[in-house]
Amino acid sequence: MEKIAINTEFIKLDALLKYAALVGTGGEAKLVISEGMVKVNGEVCTMRGKKIRPGDVVSFDRFTVEVTQA
Repeated sequence: MEKIAINTEFIKLDALLKYAALVGTGGEAKLVISEGMVKVNGEVCTMRGKKIRPGDVVSFDRFTVEVTQA
């Protein structure tokens, strides 16, 4: 599991996927989220604007990242 540090209180799910380089573009992030391919804390999430906070775990494809506070 990779750790991704953020400097803010939260990051939106679509932005996290781009920041962590799990997708290449915002359009790709929107697509994979809307198709139910992303899990947040073990549950499928289809809200691209979901606020991801330190301690949350996001999974997509074969990648898993844990968000930490920088």
